[in-house]
Amino acid sequence: MNVADLNGLALDYWVARSLHDFVREIHFTDSGETVSIRGNDRGRPWDGRFTPSTSWEAAAAVLERAQRLEVRERTALGAAHCVAEFEGGHRTVEGRGDSLRVALLRAFVESRFGDTVGDVLREAQVVSGEHAQPIGEQTAGSSFVDLPSPDGQIGDIQSPPR
Repeated sequence: MNVADLNGLALDYWVARSLHDFVREIHFTDSGETVSIRGNDRGRPWDGRFTPSTSWEAAAAVLERAQRLEVRERTALGAAHCVAEFEGGHRTVEGRGDSLRVALLRAFVESRFGDTVGDVLREAQVVSGEHAQPIGEQTAGSSFVDLPSPDGQIGDIQSPPR
């Protein structure tokens, strides 16, 4: 998916993924229509809805990471345009959108992931650096196997042997 086409839920999700120094977990609420995060941004805890595409309160986390932000006038079609550099970003980027907020957020995602990103992973996940892994009852690297016990049933909690 092109970063320049991100809107709504997809834009909110990829902004959350881009804030890997802040966001620890990503969840979905409202029947999967809203991004919700858990994390701590510079001493401020956040546990709840995260909608930077519609809220400057949430988008402020991105704005605070801007090291350089140049806003250009709107084009004939009404689109906003910005040029930005972000702390931890890979390069100077340009963003366009129907509002300055959307242009800023698209520029931020592009600074982290480049011109394209994958699909939204619509399940709970833990963010580690630029990667996210689904949160499940059992992780891929570990499995639990009941060891045979001639004197007990599977799942019995017995005292340790002496």
